[in-house]
Amino acid sequence: MFVESLKETLNLGEKLSQKLKPETIILLQGPIGAGKTSFVQGIAQGLSISEDITSPTFSLSHHYYSGKIPLIHLDLYRLENISSAKEIFFSEEAEAIQSQAILVVEWPELIEPLIYNFWKIKISYAKNYGRHYEIKDPKNLLTFS
Repeated sequence: MFVESLKETLNLGEKLSQKLKPETIILLQGPIGAGKTSFVQGIAQGLSISEDITSPTFSLSHHYYSGKIPLIHLDLYRLENISSAKEIFFSEEAEAIQSQAILVVEWPELIEPLIYNFWKIKISYAKNYGRHYEIKDPKNLLTFS
């Protein structure tokens, strides 16, 4: 799926949010500036979250509890080794299970081999089209590419 603007990115995130259930894990892959956090903002809109959604690059995670379903936004960009990534991921996954939240992980490359049931969203720059989103659900039944 191609998106050409921030508005379309937000709309796509909002549309996807309607298909998500508590304890869903979403892995967001894409280069810096591709729109990962903007996509999370769209998911948050769809969940009726009232807080401002910002990148958790420096804090590693942000938790939002004001919506229909809580949202945990994790960013593993600054982590360089698998043991640190595993520790923070499994801690946040436990919190997501406890609070019945959706867990979104930016820069999931270090932990992806360790988990099995997740949505995977790849964002890439698309020549003349803005961004390309490839969205796959855990069982590959619903694909938006």
